[in-house]
Amino acid sequence: MEKERWVYFDPVMNKFMKKIEATIQSSKVNILIGELNGVAKGFTITEGKGRGSGKRQNIRSGRGTISKTAEFNKVSIISTIVDDSIVEKVCKIIEESIFSGEEEDGIIAISNIESVLNIGTKKKNSEAL
Repeated sequence: MEKERWVYFDPVMNKFMKKIEATIQSSKVNILIGELNGVAKGFTITEGKGRGSGKRQNIRSGRGTISKTAEFNKVSIISTIVDDSIVEKVCKIIEESIFSGEEEDGIIAISNIESVLNIGTKKKNSEAL
């Protein structure tokens, strides 16, 4: 019996699917959520700590007499899977809503998705989004 092979090109909908992950400062999540509503059908937010090319926060301790640099920044990763046709639109929304001109604004990563299965509805690929 041949195993079913899912591919990131959905022949039924004639579309490719992409995963967009934006790593941004946690303080800007609410701004981005407001802009993404209605454009991306769904997204996941993961909160965490990260260290990249941006500046890290200075933390005061010892009644404000001692200052040290935080080891990590508070970041959020917003992940969404979208049809290829709206990738540029979603990325532009992220870029314009988060941009401040600082190096620590964040990054956007885009990757191909081979398959999607909605567990509850059993729909596959674009229909599962």
